[in-house]
Amino acid sequence: MGRWICCPCSRVADSLMLLLVLALSCNPATAATASPSAPHVKPSYSFGRTFLGLDKCNACIGTSICKKFFKEEIRFDTWLSSRLKLPPSYLLSYSGNYTDDAKSWRLVDITRLTSKYRHDRADKRICTSLLKTKTCSLERALRRTHRFQKWLRAKRLTPDLVQGLPSPMLRCPSQRLLDRIVRRYAEVPDAGSIYMDHLTDRDKLRLLYTLSVNSHPILLQIFPDVEGWPFPRYLGSCGRLVVSASTRPLRDFFGSAPEVAADLALQLLAVLRSMGTNDLNYFFYFTHVDGGTFGVFSNGHLFIRDASTLGIIDKEEGSQLIDGQQEYKDIFSCLTVDCQSAFVSCDSIGEKHSLVMVCQELLPKLLKGKFLQPVQDQIDSFLQRCADGLADDQGVNEAVAKLAELLKPLRSCDSRFAYRYPDCKYSDKY
Repeated sequence: MGRWICCPCSRVADSLMLLLVLALSCNPATAATASPSAPHVKPSYSFGRTFLGLDKCNACIGTSICKKFFKEEIRFDTWLSSRLKLPPSYLLSYSGNYTDDAKSWRLVDITRLTSKYRHDRADKRICTSLLKTKTCSLERALRRTHRFQKWLRAKRLTPDLVQGLPSPMLRCPSQRLLDRIVRRYAEVPDAGSIYMDHLTDRDKLRLLYTLSVNSHPILLQIFPDVEGWPFPRYLGSCGRLVVSASTRPLRDFFGSAPEVAADLALQLLAVLRSMGTNDLNYFFYFTHVDGGTFGVFSNGHLFIRDASTLGIIDKEEGSQLIDGQQEYKDIFSCLTVDCQSAFVSCDSIGEKHSLVMVCQELLPKLLKGKFLQPVQDQIDSFLQRCADGLADDQGVNEAVAKLAELLKPLRSCDSRFAYRYPDCKYSDKY
């Protein structure tokens, strides 16, 4: 009797189990829940130390933003494609995307201080001139130089330590300017001190190397946009790449609508005025301008995109190097320029210098053939007076003032100019 009761129960249990298995296998939702999903394979972005220039450190700019690259919080635009390949290393600049929270992204410019070709030439020059070999440890070679040994012993960055460097920013240095460089150097923890005690030997070499190759990132650090200076924001460096806020070069706007051209021309003149007269009594001048010197943010605001050709004269202290001292040259004077290049005398730079250069090189390309007559003829006439005004300070200033008067009513007030809209609706300033 007991066996008869037990067997049917066992058969019933087996049948129920079979039905349950069949039900699970026939229900896709239940089956998906029951079976573990395949692991998600994250795309891999491979950085070469050579691409970033990290293999050349400490003959490099810095490492403050390297973590962002390796955590994929900085991405090149080409990474948004399916192939996920890094861009060619020979390019001078790249468009990228930057995030702090992995949700919102903003455009950035990723740039080299000079072309990879020039970098490679400079690296070979260091080895052949200092160690008489084709390849070498750049850091070891530069550490042995007389200049860097002086940097190692120095407590403060003084004019004799930067004499002969090719950067226009250092052609006429003052102690006040050099103290500002040390105090605001962003590749080291902020010490707020004019003394170099907080800089390691590695930090000093990186600072010296940057000043020798291209002072653009240093200018962005010591005159930040948050204080009202017309430069894009410096975000950091990794190896020999610099990351800053993104702007479109002014050359992209040479064919723009008349009201856009008028607005940009007025902004350009305003920037030059502010660089000549400011609360800190620094006079900024350009040694060269082209279509990439200035840039425009997405809100229409114009900034100095490339500060590498900016010189600075301290109107408060004056230069602490005499012209004879400027002629001192060593390997740091020749990393990216011809060693025979002559220095411009500090006394030869006038306040109209940059205005004349912009009237010659940029404003005609921006304003040519944009407006109806007789306004266009008047604009062309004032531009010509400005461009020919090297010997006439008053003539340049008058021509620029008349040009600004003509341009002001030609610009419009709408959402294309977000940097001043809707304020322009309620202010006579615009």
